[in-house]
Amino acid sequence: MERKSFGNMQCPVARTLERVGEWWSILILRDALQGLTRFDQFQKSLDIAPNMLTRRLNTLVDAGMLERRQYSERPPRFEYVLTDLGRDFRTIIVALNAWGNKHFAPEGPSVMLVDRESGKQIDLGLVDRNTGKEISGRDHVIVAGPQADEAMRERMDAMMRLREAANEARLAAQADEPAGKPRKAKKVSKITEAAPPKAKVKARPAAKAAKRA
Repeated sequence: MERKSFGNMQCPVARTLERVGEWWSILILRDALQGLTRFDQFQKSLDIAPNMLTRRLNTLVDAGMLERRQYSERPPRFEYVLTDLGRDFRTIIVALNAWGNKHFAPEGPSVMLVDRESGKQIDLGLVDRNTGKEISGRDHVIVAGPQADEAMRERMDAMMRLREAANEARLAAQADEPAGKPRKAKKVSKITEAAPPKAKVKARPAAKAAKRA
């Protein structure tokens, strides 16, 4: 079955997945951002089959995220260097690392981002560079951009209506409760447990015969 292409979709998330939507590609970029450049370095770090590594590296080169450079003529050897496009993927790797530490590391972080000078762990957050305001689902929404086609605008409008309906339902639920007062628990009638009925014991045949005598 031929894989569906996301390259022609207007959604930037879908277009990104077209280029790096495979876990080996993301892990290769992770290692490249840590300074690895050569085939044997990637293979040792990832424990990946050579043919798979070759395909993934070629895909990242075709996507413009890595540049293939020859560093030896005899024998011919190549290294894979991050482009500006590839270096910009650092934001995604850092976010994935923070998300993984928060949700999937109950034993504590084994890899973390720290300040180079102080050595203190970074508390990662998304911030609007224009205002310095932290990005949140409460204050910020995703809307159609100026180049969105009609289908994208209809999709974003539908999502906006769903968000508004959810917010209205939430506000209505909050309005039903007095501010600052906890919800009263419903009264539960006391149920007295009835004593279990006495078991009926059948008389033994011998006892019945004695009674008749």
